[in-house]
Amino acid sequence: MGMKLSIERGTLLKAVAQAQSVVERRNTIPILANVLIEASGENVNFRATDLDIEVSDKALAQVERAGATTVSAVLLHEIVRKLPDGALVTLADDGTAGRLTVEAGRSNFNLATLPKDDFPVMASSEYASTFSAKAPVLRRLFDKSKFAISTEETRYYLNGVYLHVADAGGEKMLRCVATDGHRLARIDADLPQGAEDMPGVIVPRKTVGELRKLLEDDEMMIAVSVSETKIRFATPNITLTSKVIDGTFPDYTRVIPQGNNRRMEVDAAEFAQAVDRVATVSSERSRAVKLSLDEDRLILSVNAPDSGAAEEELAVAYGDERLEIGFNAKYLLEIASQVDRENAVFLFNSAGDPTLMREGNDESAVYVVMPMRV
Repeated sequence: MGMKLSIERGTLLKAVAQAQSVVERRNTIPILANVLIEASGENVNFRATDLDIEVSDKALAQVERAGATTVSAVLLHEIVRKLPDGALVTLADDGTAGRLTVEAGRSNFNLATLPKDDFPVMASSEYASTFSAKAPVLRRLFDKSKFAISTEETRYYLNGVYLHVADAGGEKMLRCVATDGHRLARIDADLPQGAEDMPGVIVPRKTVGELRKLLEDDEMMIAVSVSETKIRFATPNITLTSKVIDGTFPDYTRVIPQGNNRRMEVDAAEFAQAVDRVATVSSERSRAVKLSLDEDRLILSVNAPDSGAAEEELAVAYGDERLEIGFNAKYLLEIASQVDRENAVFLFNSAGDPTLMREGNDESAVYVVMPMRV
């Protein structure tokens, strides 16, 4: 007799959703498509991996018989998703036949399984440093930086967020940086106790996406463990372990301009909406938006010879000499949408130099964007 347990549908759906999103859709090793289900005591544990990331999710269940098996993560997720809300789901493993029965109300599914012993478990790691941080702190660090992650495979060391301890004005901070060479995000948070000796690591894009699910609850404390090769984020029920990118993140401080002193302050939401509107006339992906600055006045314009032109005027705070500078509309929108406060402050040098953007006088979130010729 194999494992048998009953579990509430909502609880099961949450656990299986996390597992199925880690699983690689196109894999050559069949077991990697499966979730490992282990039941004992009052808990059932769901574990999934793509060999780079491993997620393990513990849920409460009525365990009739302890045991373990593996079954297709995507299939199980689809079934549970389609079951009625509030249903009680029974999972029973018939060890000899290599089948898992999923029952809820009048529905009955019989799924193929693979032996649990074939399931790869990520080698445990000695972590150099472990600290705790509140979910909103980590969420802000990663959410505000991830848009700038590079998708270019050749520069693999830019395909993630660089999490490290940095010096900001004589104080040590926990910092996330991401860049793709066109734009850069640098976000700081107070250094949590115990993080002082953390090695700097590049957290891969996929891991950053999976991590988001652990950070929904504002009250949750997340235990973060870091080594040279791995990073682990843990809540009482979910543990996400990931390899880090094996590479050296470039010296980003060199691209953050220091001497930009032409200052424009603008309502961030109004600015983003205006950029979005004028960019409508241009069909190309790399559409350039021209910013023409004069005293307390900004004119945004797009000129697309094949389809038309657009311009819009905004009231801004600007007291420096006239400036015309162009940017990729998509980059401007992404950066403007990171602003949580009302005002975005842009610091320009010249039409050919990188531009700095921050929220008011807050130095804890700084963005850099390269201009385009217009």
